[in-house]
Amino acid sequence: MFKASNLACYRGEEPLFQHVNIELGDGDILEVAGENGSGKTSLLRILCGLSPPDDGEVSWRGQPLCEVRNNFFLEMLYVGHQNGLKDDLTPLENLALDVLHSEQPSQITPVEALEKLQLRHKNHVLCRSLSAGQKRRVALARLLLKPSKLWVLDEPINALDKAGRVAIKELIQQHSQEGGITIYTTHFPLELKGAPQVMTLS
Repeated sequence: MFKASNLACYRGEEPLFQHVNIELGDGDILEVAGENGSGKTSLLRILCGLSPPDDGEVSWRGQPLCEVRNNFFLEMLYVGHQNGLKDDLTPLENLALDVLHSEQPSQITPVEALEKLQLRHKNHVLCRSLSAGQKRRVALARLLLKPSKLWVLDEPINALDKAGRVAIKELIQQHSQEGGITIYTTHFPLELKGAPQVMTLS
């Protein structure tokens, strides 16, 4: 369903990574590991169609990504290292904007999503007043709003406390059980049930 063939990315004339091959189907989970500067974020941006590879090809449902970009974006959700929140809006207002701009109906309401991420008591607090971990939970609440087949997550548990890490781990496992695909990077082990595929960039 999702395939990357012989991907390469260069920084100047030096290769950041080369010969990256990935093939994922229903329920698969892939952890992208590597030291800082190894190209994890660059790879994720290529995999989700935000940056072009210097070599190789990404395909979705058997077709090159460049030919099915619009359909791919409807089925993919990317949560980057930055939370992408408007500080002058509340968590509820940020998620309501996401729902408004989405081309697909939301699975649950923003209020329900924040409740599942244990943030309902912060619904009406400006995001600029939230802690780093609370902002991360708001960003990750998007996973509950959009019915996406593929999740691409850059350091999803960054700044989260133990309860937050458990909540995200459970979301990823449930997504897998329902046939969803997850690609993520992390500096901390998620300790998922079953062994996810691991690819290390060096």
